[in-house]
Amino acid sequence: MRILTAGESHGQANIAILEGFPKGVKIDTKIIDQELKRRASGPGRGKRMSIESDRVQVLSGLRNKITLGSPIALSVKNKDTAIFSQTPDKLSDMNVPRPAHADLAGALKYGDVDVRNILERSSARETVARVCVGSVCKQFLSNFRIQIASFTLSLGEVISDKKPASIREIIDKTKKSKLNSLDKEKQMLAEIDKAKKCKDTIGGVIEIWVSGLPAGLGSCMHYDRRLDARLSCNLMSIPAIKGVEVGLGFEYTLMRGSEAHDVICYSKNKGVYHKANNSGGIEGGMSTGEPIVLRIAMKPISTLAEPLDSVNLKTKKTEKSPRVRSDTCAIVACGVIAESMSAIVIAEAMLEKFGFDSIREIKANYDNYLKYIKNKF
Repeated sequence: MRILTAGESHGQANIAILEGFPKGVKIDTKIIDQELKRRASGPGRGKRMSIESDRVQVLSGLRNKITLGSPIALSVKNKDTAIFSQTPDKLSDMNVPRPAHADLAGALKYGDVDVRNILERSSARETVARVCVGSVCKQFLSNFRIQIASFTLSLGEVISDKKPASIREIIDKTKKSKLNSLDKEKQMLAEIDKAKKCKDTIGGVIEIWVSGLPAGLGSCMHYDRRLDARLSCNLMSIPAIKGVEVGLGFEYTLMRGSEAHDVICYSKNKGVYHKANNSGGIEGGMSTGEPIVLRIAMKPISTLAEPLDSVNLKTKKTEKSPRVRSDTCAIVACGVIAESMSAIVIAEAMLEKFGFDSIREIKANYDNYLKYIKNKF
């Protein structure tokens, strides 16, 4: 698959083009809209989310809700387009870069002292397009009973000690949670309130599960085909993400190999399987058949209500960074985006393994592969 997104934070729309998606997949736009609604939800969100009511418009690639095999074009219109609709004489330059944003690096890279031209594209608003593509990929994966879910593992200094036994448990327990958490929601909400009162922001850790995968997705034959490498790349591309773990992640460093590695077992019912899943469902860059378990670290939102010091790129004098509308916490949205980015990678790996052209062909190849594994091992 090839994916291209376009659009600015306050431009007319955010657009995604998905090329290489198979024919014959039923796509429900209501499900995409539900994912967009999830992305806009969660305590700590700013005023922008009350302005926008994101709805997807399918411009091409579907007929009667079924994919044609041609490029799929998706669009989400922005309501807040004031910055782009104003004439240049009424819109002043934004010459003071905000710390921890793309503003300064982008200004240096493109030689532009008006950082608004940088921040409009580098904004997390771009992830609206990615969530649309991710939802399409999720709907494709549902044909193979592959599920993806996430939950908030920690927020600030509040850390959940709940370890889910299955993806079903994650889905069931997060349904009624404002923070998409399994437990300690009251403490987490209190952390958001504290940060908001201090005009500060807060981050956390999100855990993502992918279940129902067959063994053998990805490859050990070359570095850029490894499934964990590709997942890590996609997850790190999300704004505000500063770390990715697979399985035990950094906890591996605290254990001996005899404690950490997953013992291989066999039974007639299961075939070959792992006794534990410390590897997070990936070994040698390939899926093991166990659930894939990933964690991402989200830094606090960069834009602060009480701005930090910066430098005016025109005058070279110290100034406070500008007060720009922002969130106190966007960890729920980040989880939805992480699910979408994971879905894109898994869908690509499925198409590489089982074919590209039509869902009928892919299902036949998939079923034959599972039968082969069962009979062989």
